[in-house]
Amino acid sequence: MKKYRMIPALAGFAAATCLWFASPAVLKAEGAERIAERVYIGTIDVGGMTEEEASAAVDDYVKKAGDAVISLSVGDKSIDVQASELGVHFTNRNVIRQALDVGRSGNLIKRYKDKKDLEHGDKVLRMVLEVDRQAVASLLREKAEELNQEAVDNGLVRENGSFRFIEGEQGIEVNTATSVEVVRDFISDGWDGTPASVELAAEIVEPRGAKEELSKIEDVLGTYRTTYGDSGRNRCTNIEVAAGKINGTLLYPGEEFSVYETIGPLVASNGYELAGAYENGQTVESYGGGVCQISTTLYNAVILAELEITERSNHSMIVNYVKPSMDAAIAGDYKDLKFVNNKDIPVYIEASIEGKSVSFSIFGEETRPSNRKVAYESEVVSEQHPGTQFVATGDPAGYVGVSQGAHTGYVARLWKIVTVDGAEESREIFNKSTYRASPRIVRVGTASADPNISAAMGAAIASGDEATIRATAASCAAGVVPGANPEGEQVPQDQAVPPPEQPQSPPPEEQAVIGTGE
Repeated sequence: MKKYRMIPALAGFAAATCLWFASPAVLKAEGAERIAERVYIGTIDVGGMTEEEASAAVDDYVKKAGDAVISLSVGDKSIDVQASELGVHFTNRNVIRQALDVGRSGNLIKRYKDKKDLEHGDKVLRMVLEVDRQAVASLLREKAEELNQEAVDNGLVRENGSFRFIEGEQGIEVNTATSVEVVRDFISDGWDGTPASVELAAEIVEPRGAKEELSKIEDVLGTYRTTYGDSGRNRCTNIEVAAGKINGTLLYPGEEFSVYETIGPLVASNGYELAGAYENGQTVESYGGGVCQISTTLYNAVILAELEITERSNHSMIVNYVKPSMDAAIAGDYKDLKFVNNKDIPVYIEASIEGKSVSFSIFGEETRPSNRKVAYESEVVSEQHPGTQFVATGDPAGYVGVSQGAHTGYVARLWKIVTVDGAEESREIFNKSTYRASPRIVRVGTASADPNISAAMGAAIASGDEATIRATAASCAAGVVPGANPEGEQVPQDQAVPPPEQPQSPPPEEQAVIGTGE
């Protein structure tokens, strides 16, 4: 039988390795396997720990790392977020088992090599953290306004009858998809859990409105003017303020314009005054009263330019600065005038105030045939006369005053008429409007120390006849109860109720021009 002889060097190696690996102090401690000394997972010293202890140490590290501040920057803008907001987490639990296996797994030579390596230095296993891509993307979208630098569009200013080009500025915008990967790579590529900075991926945003494109804006596509000569100072102020907020607007192809979003909010801090407005069939004082004349005037210029109307509402009651169905009301957030530029190039909106008239002109590139004309015709379909409403008040008996003029109710429609070479080519209904009838409201005083006088005034009001009410009020103001004194005796003058000063109601035209509200 052939005998084999062990080489002395290998014999020593085998003896040493067997001795080390057999050491219960290394492999076992109180019955649990422990990781060899000088083994690290990333920066975490897990030497001497059990698998459970190492797992807890890793979890504690990730939790503390979540509190670290990460600065995300784009150009000269940045935001600070906690790593936990990026969804930083640890998923590679296998590395804990790998740490436990150092010097314990593999063949005899590998285990011996691991031991020798640990005698001369630390064994560092790579710790890979991950981010939640969806969380990072949501955060970047949420913080976009803080990181992005908006481009300033090229613009136009109309001065002395001609346009002047104004150069804009480039913007910077975060590329969300690429930036998610940039953040992910930074965190997973050895980030040590301490505060850090990450430069996000961004793109240059060019301003809209090239000079060549804007130079094509030179034709008047539609223009319209209304007057407000009988309006008070506050209403005039509101009209001028709102017109100024719209003047100079450049509306790009496909872009929608909202009158309310442009001129609002209708509050004192935005330059508006208290003036008459419609509300629930009555005239009330409201900030911004009168701005509906702005939306109405603009509406008529827009439909002449044949831009696309996407939202328009008529007033609840008729106005007199345009014909029925040619108005456009503004009321809170439920009535607005909106339209879209359906042209191939931008359009420019010019507002002009001259004396007590306001006009809007829509400028663009005229592409419609010169022999084609557009006009709009108002048609009243039906009318509803409101009558007079008498309201008993606590004013002294004898007082009679008009608090609101009558508004006739209408059902109307607007026709769009297209002619070519003067001949009618088409006629179609463009919109339909219904205006509420609102009665003339007369306040009648009934208060008196004499119950007979109060009763007489109540009976007169119940009759619904204005002549009777006024005659009774005149008698009661003189202290005489109509029909109550057959002998003709007069009530002593010191008991008579003096006739009050009767306020003048606004002229019907002034009441009709009120435009804000329903």
